[in-house]
Amino acid sequence: MSWSLNIGTVAGTVVRIHLTFLLFLAWIFAASYASGGSATAWDSLLFMVLLFLCVLLHEFGHIFTARAFGVTTPYVTLLPIGGVAQLESIPEEPRQEFLIAIAGPLVNVAITIILVLFFGAELQASAASSVDNMAIPLVNRLAAVNLFLALFNMIPAFPMDGGRVLRALLASRMGYVRATGVAASIGQFVAFALGFIGLLYNPILIFIAIFVYLAASSEAHMVALRAVSRGVPVSHAMMTQFATLSPEAHIDEAVQTLLQTSQGEFPVVDGAGKPLGILDRGALIRALKTLGPDVRVAEAMTADIPTIGHRGTLEQAFKLLQEKQAPAVTVTDANGKLVGLITSETIAEMMMVQEALPNGARLGPWSKPQGV
Repeated sequence: MSWSLNIGTVAGTVVRIHLTFLLFLAWIFAASYASGGSATAWDSLLFMVLLFLCVLLHEFGHIFTARAFGVTTPYVTLLPIGGVAQLESIPEEPRQEFLIAIAGPLVNVAITIILVLFFGAELQASAASSVDNMAIPLVNRLAAVNLFLALFNMIPAFPMDGGRVLRALLASRMGYVRATGVAASIGQFVAFALGFIGLLYNPILIFIAIFVYLAASSEAHMVALRAVSRGVPVSHAMMTQFATLSPEAHIDEAVQTLLQTSQGEFPVVDGAGKPLGILDRGALIRALKTLGPDVRVAEAMTADIPTIGHRGTLEQAFKLLQEKQAPAVTVTDANGKLVGLITSETIAEMMMVQEALPNGARLGPWSKPQGV
């Protein structure tokens, strides 16, 4: 994630802090100093640091549980809205997803119990809503907020852990794809409910509702994409007619190619036709703006691009797109020469093809079962 600083590695997972998180801490300190002086400012800052340490422990609950099932986590990032653990994949086996999802909230519950039993914290309803009230002991506020985080994360809506727990429970009875659709619909209903409550009481809930609604839609879309790509040979879905660029070409040549085609991603190949990288539209515009029209394509392209053999499957290509967060996956023949290109738009088009098919119909490798 851009605009993030690496602060260390824990058990093989890189811990990052987004710059907006540091700005958020600075804003908390300044606002508290303006309202209550130095003591209030330092108390608020200490509370926020301890709170986000608890958030980090929450994320490592997910990480260590996922690791037990062979799912690695390259990094975890702290944001002003919480933590994000980048799991390489979400297991589709219901039991595994359930345990990974529930592990985070259970960490918050465990922290609350430890604070109560060993640090004398008292659970007060007012503590969670008055985290800046120095009259309430810091340990009480921290215990109350951890319990709140556990309960909030169990809301049955993506991207909260409760949405994944719900999907895991449903998937044990109706299959992963259908369970995702049902869980996403429930999440969208929860989003509408949160938005309605926000209109009456707290406008912040409206923004949370929008976030939840979009996340539920995105999760359903991504699972549908994985489902339609399963078992399909990559050769049936890859782009085979596309313009390529030379690494020695100037960026103005790339601009002309951009204007003359409908492509958004341009493979960069050497003299033997082997892929060296990708220059997408965003990188092209940035290079033109910052480096000028004389810069060469090699200086602007993304070099670390995933590659798959022409005998691979579309599902494998889609997984590479997700894991590497790359603009495209290059497809090569037995000699390493570029023969195709897979992008997220390619897979989305394949999904539209399947959705358009009548029930029971088949077109090439895509089919639509009866009753779907």
